This record gives sequence, structure tokens and C-alpha cells, in this order.
Amino acid sequence: MDTDLAAYLDDFTRRDWETLDPDTVDDPVRIAVVGLGWFAREWALPGIARSAYTEATVVCDVDPETTESVAAARDLTGVAPEELRSGAVADEYDAVYVATPNATHLGYVEAAAEQGKAVLCEKPVESTPERAERLVAACDDAGVPLMVGYRMQTDPAVRRLKDLLDAGVLGDVVHVHATMSQTMLGELSTDHDQWRLDPALSGGCALMDIGVYPLNTTRFVLDAEPTRVFGTTRTEHEAFAGVDEHASYRLTFPDGVEAMCSVSQNAQHASRFEVVGTEGRAILDPAFYEREDRGFAVVRGGTRADVDFEQVHQPEAEFAYFGHHLLAGEPFHPDGEHALGDARTLDAIYESAESGAVVELTD
Repeated sequence: MDTDLAAYLDDFTRRDWETLDPDTVDDPVRIAVVGLGWFAREWALPGIARSAYTEATVVCDVDPETTESVAAARDLTGVAPEELRSGAVADEYDAVYVATPNATHLGYVEAAAEQGKAVLCEKPVESTPERAERLVAACDDAGVPLMVGYRMQTDPAVRRLKDLLDAGVLGDVVHVHATMSQTMLGELSTDHDQWRLDPALSGGCALMDIGVYPLNTTRFVLDAEPTRVFGTTRTEHEAFAGVDEHASYRLTFPDGVEAMCSVSQNAQHASRFEVVGTEGRAILDPAFYEREDRGFAVVRGGTRADVDFEQVHQPEAEFAYFGHHLLAGEPFHPDGEHALGDARTLDAIYESAESGAVVELTD
């Protein structure tokens, strides 16, 4: 590895955002976990437990049996949604993590804001831009911190890639290529009666569920906002009737930088993110899934350097960042206003797919 790269890639997994000593944390942020789907059970709850800055104290789900079993297994307080919204056990948590279907985020966040609790809300922040704006406004009006769950932003591989771009190591960025796909009704579930296939709950499927990863990661590493979009969606199988099974979109950024992205809920499992500049390119492959190790490579002058680094538990890093910033009194980067950028862009991509035309984005 050449010296220019080494300067930015040494100590690869460093937490460049950390100002507190995790060993000195006596009172971690207590979190109520709302929505106990597979991700919350298998990844979020373990991530909260692994972080020195957070601990789960309350769990809540619309299914009483799930709530009871998770609460019993982890020795937590389990409550029904109406109990959580009423504030019946509000003295048992400092913050609320919302991992329910997209179109149900707003009600839980409004309740948390009324209770004066900090919020970590999963992405996309809501099912429509209008509902997303109401959610962000609820936290702003109540004066409570809102972070949105873009876990790629706290993954060291993505942060080191951004470091390289910021330092000009890859030259001027020319374009970005990104892809993310899975067989949703195979890898995750065989249940066709699920919320991602209900447009009223999800707002869409391939684009809303996984299309947000290439979109937000591109915005983050470029530190820029798209000025126009062009998108297409496609649905071939009856199981996906009413939602998008596949989606592709092109984002145009200032200075003519373009990102070409494709996602699918019914294709071979894959995820890749590549940024190409005038002096080199950086590649994350695999890139986006929490359940697989990320790969990181840089190509400059015809030489490829693959970085071998200790993998991090993505949700642990995300919850550590959330808890750390609450304890340190520091603002989040992926806040509500940042999330509204995704909400509006996703909506514009759907508009483009329907009209067949490029859609200009305005502030």
C-alpha cells in the first residue's frame, strides 16, 4: 500500500467520532425497542447490548406473544403499543428505537417526542415525504434529538472511503456505481403476507426497502445532494403485485457527477459500491448487508490494494454512535433534515418511473 493510502487507511476501524471513554460509562442510554421483527431481534438488540453506551430496557410489538417471549428471554419490560404511546413505562427508558413498518413510524415518534425522549428511527424515515416532514417536525417542535438509522454512515469502511474522497486521493469523482439485491421471499421470509408487499405500509418495495442504501451512501460519501433523477421500476411476479420488484435510478450531482444504482428484491444476493475518480477508484464489495463482511479495495495507477481489516458489527457501531452522542451532548449527522433528502429523492424516482421523464430536484 502506498504512503498516501496508508495515511488514511491505517487504524481502519477507528471511531473518529468518539470523544468519550467507553470504559467510564456508568449509566448508558436506556432504549425502548419498538417493533420486534427479525432485524430487531437478531441484530438491533444484540447491537444495543454490545455497545458500551446503550442498553435495552423495554420492548414493544403489535404481537403480544412476540413481546412476551423477547422480554422474557432478555429480562426486559414488555409493553403493548398503546401502553408505550401512553407513557405508562416512560421512566424506564431515555430513548426510543423505532423499527416498525415505514408508515407506522410517525405515531411512535410523535409519542416519544411528547414524552421528551430521544429517537432513533429506522430508514426510510416514513412512507411518504409528507409524513416524513410531520415526523421531523414533531421532534423539532418538542426539542428532542432525532437520528435516522443509516448504519452505513457509522461503518468504518464507508467512513474510510469518504476520507479518501475528502482528501482527494482518488482525484475528482467522475461517477458512482452501486447495486443491492436479494431474494426477499427466500432469504428473509417465505411469508407473502408481509408489510413490505403492502404499499400502504411500505410506500414501495425494492426502492423503499433497499434502494435507500445506495442513495444515502452516495449522498454521504460525496457530501452532496442530487439535482435531478431518472428512474425505472419493474414488477414481473404476482407476489410483488402493487409494489416494485426491481428498480434502477440515475442521480445527477453538482459538477456532473452521476450515480447509477440498481436494486432488486428478487435477484441473486449481491451488494457493491464503487466510486471512480480521475486518479483512482474505491470499491466496497460486499457493501451493504449487515450479515456479511465488507470488502474494501482501492485501485490507483494500475495497482489494486485490498485492505484486510477487523469487521465491525454494524448495528453495534450505529447504537454506539447514537448513545455516545446523546451522552456527550453532540448533534447527529444523519438527522431528520438529512433523512428528508432521501424521502424527497425516493419520491422523485417513483415520479420519474411513472412519467418516464427526468425529475428536477429543488431545495
